[in-house]
Amino acid sequence: MTTVEAKPTRQLSYVAAVSEAFAQLMREDPDIFLAGEDVALGGSVFGVSRGLLKEFGPERVIDTPISESGIIGLGLGAAATGLRPIVDIMFMDFMGVCMDEIVNQVAKMKYMFGGKAKLPLTIHTMAGGGGSMAAQHSQSLEAWFCHVPGLKVVMPSGPYEAKGLMVAAVRDDNPVIVINNKVSLRMQADVPEELYEIELGRAHVVRPGTNFTIVAIGRMVPESLKAAEMLAADGLDVEVIDPRTLQPFDTATVVESVRKTHRALVAHEAVRFGGIGAEIAAQIQEEAFDYLDAPVGRVGAPFSPVPFSPPLEKEYIPDAGRVAAEVRRILGKQV
Repeated sequence: MTTVEAKPTRQLSYVAAVSEAFAQLMREDPDIFLAGEDVALGGSVFGVSRGLLKEFGPERVIDTPISESGIIGLGLGAAATGLRPIVDIMFMDFMGVCMDEIVNQVAKMKYMFGGKAKLPLTIHTMAGGGGSMAAQHSQSLEAWFCHVPGLKVVMPSGPYEAKGLMVAAVRDDNPVIVINNKVSLRMQADVPEELYEIELGRAHVVRPGTNFTIVAIGRMVPESLKAAEMLAADGLDVEVIDPRTLQPFDTATVVESVRKTHRALVAHEAVRFGGIGAEIAAQIQEEAFDYLDAPVGRVGAPFSPVPFSPPLEKEYIPDAGRVAAEVRRILGKQV
C-alpha cells in the first residue's frame, strides 16, 4: 500500500517519537503488544516505552526474563497465531544470542509455508556507539540482517523517520527489524501528532544536489548534512540520500542521483569492512558504471571493537569532518 506521508507540525524528540508510535498503534489495534526486558516497569532503559504499562496494563506491556531467545520465540509464536507483537532486544549486540530464531525461524517461516503464513513481527533494537558503553553494547550490525532473505530492515535517521517507519513496520505482515540509534534519541525534529507511515523500501533525498551523492545510513544522515554544508564552502553542491530502509533497498533513487552527479560516497557508523556500504557501492557500479567519474567511496568505522574510552570512541565513530574529507579525497583523485 502506498501511503502519503503527513506534514510535520511540531517538535518532538527521537525517543518520544518512538514512544508515541507505540502508544498510538496499540490504541488502534488491540492485537498489538510490546514485550522485552524492562519495557514495562522500567519503561525500557532508553525510555521508549515509558508510560505504556500504565495505559495498557501488564497483558500488553510485558517484562520478560533476560532471555533474548525466549523473547524472539514469544514474538514468533504470537505473530504466527494472529497477534501483532513488538519485541524489544535491548541492545543490538544481544542479537547474537537469538540469531537462530531470527535467521532460521522468523525469516524462513513464510517461505516454508508457501507464502500462506503471516508473520507480522516487529523486532525493535538499539544500535551505535557514542555513549561509552564499550565493545559489547555499541555495535552496528545491520549488515548481518540485510543478508537474510525474509527480513526487512529499517534504520531511522531522526524523529520523523523513527515514528513513520515504526508505524509501517508494525502494520507490515512480514518480519521487520527496526534499528534505532542510541545517541540520536535526544535529537529534536518536526513530527506530526497523527499516525502516519513512511513507506518501506523507498529512499528520501534529504538534500538535493548536482555534483556529488552521499548515501548516508541512520545517524550518518545528520553528519552528512553537516558535511554537505562544509563542502558548500568549497563550491560543491552535494546531494544527501537517506535510504530509510536497508532491506529492501531503493537502488533506483540512488542510481538516479549518481547518473546526475557522477560521483558517490556511502557513509555508515558500522565497521567499514563488510558493511552495508559495500553492497550499496556494488549496486551503484553495476547500475551506473558508465556515469561514474570516480570510484565509489566509503566511510565507516575501523576494523576494531568499539572503544570504551570517550576520546578513542570519538575518534572511532565517523563524523561530518571525515565524510567531507573523503569527498575531497575522491575529487582530488580526478584532478
